[in-house]
Formats: sequence, structure tokens, C-alpha cells
Amino acid sequence: MKNVKQIWQETAKQLEKVYDRREAENISHLLLEDLFGVSRAAIISDELLDLNDAKLKQSIGRLLKHEPIQYITGVADFYGRKFHIAPGALIPRPETEELVDLIIQENKIRNPRILDVGVGSGCIAVSLAIKLGGNVFGTDLSKEALEIAAKNAQELGAKINFTQHDILSSPLPEGELDILVSNPPYIPLRDQKEMRVNVLKYEPELALFVPDDDPLIFYKRIAVEGLKSLKKGGKLYFEIHENFGIEVKAHLQAVGYSEVNIHKDMQGKHRIVSGIKA
Repeated sequence: MKNVKQIWQETAKQLEKVYDRREAENISHLLLEDLFGVSRAAIISDELLDLNDAKLKQSIGRLLKHEPIQYITGVADFYGRKFHIAPGALIPRPETEELVDLIIQENKIRNPRILDVGVGSGCIAVSLAIKLGGNVFGTDLSKEALEIAAKNAQELGAKINFTQHDILSSPLPEGELDILVSNPPYIPLRDQKEMRVNVLKYEPELALFVPDDDPLIFYKRIAVEGLKSLKKGGKLYFEIHENFGIEVKAHLQAVGYSEVNIHKDMQGKHRIVSGIKA
């Protein structure tokens, strides 16, 4: 038996070899909570714990190789829920929670038809299905991502229809949509040199990168297909690269969307572009 606070402190100290102190402490919290069921309250009250030392040591070793904590615990927090996560899907980001919240706040219609293109772990589709109801659909090119998304939908009680689909070569599989949303790949390949090891080494390239010479490739395709699949007055929502807000807005306006807006995230960066089918 060991004191929980001591375990947390010792784990965080080891992680400071590759993370700054605050991040090391947060990761230590997540490791104990999601892998061993130790709450923050238990750490604060310094309870005694009979912990699997071998499992902890192995997990710390993986973290020291920059493997994301979410892939080690198999859990990612998103919009107030815990999602299953594995290397076949991108780890949900806080900025995407802001996308989900904007959609929920702006859409109070009954039984909406919603399509999430590039569904990944299902965090967007599942959150919208739970909050807005209606008929929700999710597509992805990756079979592995679809399996992860389906597991999350089942475990969290969301009814979603999933389809394997390549948006760059096929029309959208659903029509008469009230909401079309996508957080597609948007990082130019040239930006790899500026990215952290834990992302480059472990997260799926398919969900991250776009060609340097056509970084808006997914936005262009989805926008055009959206005009065919959205109802009149239906809304399109994109999560975007912070450097491409003006370009994405201009493209949506050029192909015929109205009331096109750029929305900033909590860090003040361009993060979401929305528009309405006229």
C-alpha cells in the first residue's frame, strides 16, 4: 500500500524528463484517474492505494517515449464525456468542443438531420446526437476510425448511422441535411517540422495532413457537395487551420453560401467557419 499523493508526485517527477512541470502533473493525474480509477479527491486526501506497480512503470515508460496519455489509458475527455480512443483515430481537441458547442447553441430545430464528414472517434457526431437528437450520420475513409466511433456511440447511447466513404471521390451519402459539419485534415505537410513528437509519431497521418499546394482540398470538396446535400437554410460548419480562416470564408462565399462567418476559439485564433445554404 502506498500513499496516492506520493505516487502522483513521483510519477510527475519522472515525467518532467520530457514535459514541463505543470503538464507532467496533469498527465500524472490523468494516468491515475483513467488507468487506475484514482480520483483527484483521493489524491488530495492522500488515500492509501494498492497499485499495480508493473502497470504503472510500463505506462510511464510509454509516456517518456512521448506516446499520448489518451492512447495509453484508452480514454479522452470531450464535452463532459469520456470517449474511447485508440491510435486509429485522432485524439479530440478542446477547440473541437467549441465547434460542438457553437452548433448546439445555434440550432434549436426538432429532429435535425446531421452529417459529420470525417467522423474520427465520433466525438462530434456522438455529442450532437446526444444534445440535439434527430438523425445523425457519420462518414470516414478509415475503417478503424469507424469502429472506434461506433463503439463510442454504443457506449454513450447515441444512435448514429456510420458509412465508410471517401469524400474526395464520392458524393455525400445523405441529403436534405439541416447541419453538415466537418473537422477534416488541414495541416500542410510543411508544418510537420513545427509539430510535437507525440502527434507526429503516434496520431494517424490520414486525419492530419493535406498537400502543401492545396491545403483547402477538403473544404472545397465538402462545400460544393454540401450545396447538393443541405436543405435550403441548412448550415455548414468547418473546424479550420488558424491560418486559413479568410481563405475558407472566401471560398464559401464564392460557391454560394450566405452569412459566412469566422469564429475565434478561446485563444483568439480563427478556428471555425460557418455558412448557410441560400
